[in-house]
Amino acid sequence: MPQLSLSWLGLHTAAASPWLLLLLVGASWLLARLLAWVCTFHDTYSRLRCFPEPPRRNWFWGHLGLAKNNEEGLRLMEDLAHCFQDVHLWWLGPFHPIVRLIHPKFVVPLLQASATVAPKDNIFYNFLRPWLGDGLLLSGGDKWSRHRRLLTPAFHFDILKPYMKTFSKSTDIMHAKWNRLISEGSSRLDMFEHISLMTLDSLQKCVFSFDSNCQEHPSEYIAAILELSAFVTKRHRQIFLHMDFLYYLTPNGWRFRKACDLVHGFTDAVIQKRRRNLFSQGSHESLQGKAKAKTLDFIDVLLLAKDEDGKELSDEDIRAEADTFMFEGHDTTASGLSWVLYNLAKHPEYQERCRQEVQELLRDREPKEMAWDDLAQLPFLTMCIKESLRLHPPVTGISRCCTQDLVLPDGRVIPKGNVCIISIFGIHHNPSVWTDPEVYNPYRFDPETPQKRSSLAFIPFSAGPRNCIGQTFAMAEMKVVLALTLLRFRVLPDDQEPRRKPELILRAEGGLWLRVEPLSGGAQ
Repeated sequence: MPQLSLSWLGLHTAAASPWLLLLLVGASWLLARLLAWVCTFHDTYSRLRCFPEPPRRNWFWGHLGLAKNNEEGLRLMEDLAHCFQDVHLWWLGPFHPIVRLIHPKFVVPLLQASATVAPKDNIFYNFLRPWLGDGLLLSGGDKWSRHRRLLTPAFHFDILKPYMKTFSKSTDIMHAKWNRLISEGSSRLDMFEHISLMTLDSLQKCVFSFDSNCQEHPSEYIAAILELSAFVTKRHRQIFLHMDFLYYLTPNGWRFRKACDLVHGFTDAVIQKRRRNLFSQGSHESLQGKAKAKTLDFIDVLLLAKDEDGKELSDEDIRAEADTFMFEGHDTTASGLSWVLYNLAKHPEYQERCRQEVQELLRDREPKEMAWDDLAQLPFLTMCIKESLRLHPPVTGISRCCTQDLVLPDGRVIPKGNVCIISIFGIHHNPSVWTDPEVYNPYRFDPETPQKRSSLAFIPFSAGPRNCIGQTFAMAEMKVVLALTLLRFRVLPDDQEPRRKPELILRAEGGLWLRVEPLSGGAQ
């Protein structure tokens, strides 16, 4: 047998034995890792056979590409909810199974599990990390628990009450813009475009006490936030750009970094200016004075926050939380408001009842402004918002990764390491949970006739320990904006039915267009 020569590596025969040994060790290690992965996958595959699944495209692609981010994809999700009604399996390729949960009883173990047992799946959320850092959305473990405790006071009623004037003023600006467009002959408006700018305007004032006048004039900061959201959505659809080193070589990757730098620069400048003011005064007297006067913004609350050991949040932590609030707070609220206006346009009888409720509440007031206590005096409007959030949830699903075996109520087990999707859309459209789930019926949420259903049947803000910390803020803003809008305008459906488009939030292809008519002074 001819002797193996390693001369092509520049090695002499005397050195061949150590190199052969090294190659054998490396090959053995790779083979051992491969065999371990095959055994683990076979075990996982066997344990997942208890979960039903829809027909696959083929053995290689699995279900990949069957549910697109469009109207047809959502209709498929509705069909799956009708067919399976609790849990089913979804394969992304031959080796990546996802367990989809679409019944409130089966999401209990996941939603009530701690952040260490069922953390968020990082595949998608990591795209946001360069922008949002380690804020509440992306952090985990002890850091998440500490930040959650420190941020909870920022959403106390006493902090939120002064924001009512901010919501009203931002809504007034949007309505003045609508009146101007209508006078110019443009009564057909894209709700997402106008309401997104309005919610960003409100948030900038509530978070930073900064008025960019973004609803009337272009703002670099606002444009950067909108651009970052679009880039993350686009990257999610391009599987080969999931790798950072490839993505940042593309033009979109460069623009993403540039937009991140702009957003971070704005937030850092606000934080550093507040820090300098505190340092120059030598104490927190100014913030305590603002607290007594109830004029604190989000940055103020974060600067005041201290944990049990007296430690404050770092500037980097404050920036991450402020950027996270700006991101999570504008898109979700804009989606919720846009779809509730669409649903009320499609159901004029409900729209008129909401309008009468608001007119009765604000009958003797000038100017027509909402106070915090008014929010509880709008039961039917609240019912309409909740039913719209059920039918068109802004966030259609959330993902979790099991770090240990998770036992479901019927005894089936989701194996450790598996990714699960809690389909909020699927639960909200599940016929075993909701009668006629595709029908818009606000009376489902009538407090006078409570329904016998699980508290997890309606989870537009998620549930459990990692639920949305800003849901009271979001509901308050939606009530104010919707009440003032219905007081001043009649909303009518467009000739063309919108096609739903689930991205970071539930949008409509090409925008959600509605026609608006100003009401007469007497009607207002």
